[in-house]
Amino acid sequence: MLPLFPDIKPYRSSRLAVDPPHTLHVEECGNPDGVPVLFLHGGPGSGCSSASRCFFDPKAYRIILFDQRGAGQSEPHACTDNNTLSDLIRDIDTLLDSLNVEQCMLFGGSWGATLALAYAQANPKRVRGLILRGVFLCRQRDLNWFYREGANRVFPDAWEALVKNAPDPSDIIGGYYRALQSSNEIQRMAAARAWAAWETHCSTLRVHKHDIRTDVEERNALAMARLETHYFMHKGFLSENQLLEQAGKLAGIPGIIVHGRYDMVCPLDNASALHAVWPDSELRIIREGGHSPFEPVMTDALVHATNDMLEWLTNKSA
Repeated sequence: MLPLFPDIKPYRSSRLAVDPPHTLHVEECGNPDGVPVLFLHGGPGSGCSSASRCFFDPKAYRIILFDQRGAGQSEPHACTDNNTLSDLIRDIDTLLDSLNVEQCMLFGGSWGATLALAYAQANPKRVRGLILRGVFLCRQRDLNWFYREGANRVFPDAWEALVKNAPDPSDIIGGYYRALQSSNEIQRMAAARAWAAWETHCSTLRVHKHDIRTDVEERNALAMARLETHYFMHKGFLSENQLLEQAGKLAGIPGIIVHGRYDMVCPLDNASALHAVWPDSELRIIREGGHSPFEPVMTDALVHATNDMLEWLTNKSA
């Protein structure tokens, strides 16, 4: 079973000013002359970690990471102003232009997969390949599964805590959204911790150190909770079924979809529906996998995927 590649330090860290008031944190790792791959973190609002660099062979890949607006080390922290899906798509173009990258591979999980799909459909000529994990199509049914009826049947204990702390138990997303916009810091942080704890609890079949590293820490919890509720109140700034209906724009782009059969955050039907309308994709269902990329079976599958995609891109170029 393949583990993560060893942790490496960035050879360059920088700041990229985009639309006011946002400035993005950017890191480049691995081989400056390697195949460019852009890592898109989840959430929205989770930010990148040092482990985000480790799914890729550093001798072969030029690994590019950035914290999306309001997330991680980007500033202002947890800011929802001028923060939409269209803004994030433009940020990727701005980032690639600033790094003189004409084409790259995209690697995204959960919300990162949503963003990767939306970007590839908007700018297919800039995308050489896609590796998606825990696909999230951001349909109403997907939001309902996690915040209304579905995951609560599998994790009733964690759901009870989420509802107990909900400002409006009849409207989980809306109630938490309003609480997280409050000027009352105590109310804001209580809501952030409860929101983040629910997602963290449901993300793994077996708890792993990477999964509990920071999600319930106050700073990261606030960014994830504020940005997720902001995006989910607006349905991800997507029309219903948009990512499926526009899948034809992915024609000619190779994709590997890695999805845990027991993913309780983003059920497998997200991935199977995408695969059905994307002929150039390969769906790899991980029998004992959940949502987290850091469970050993998921890590193994994702490292295999980056190695396989590298071989395919290298052979195609040759």
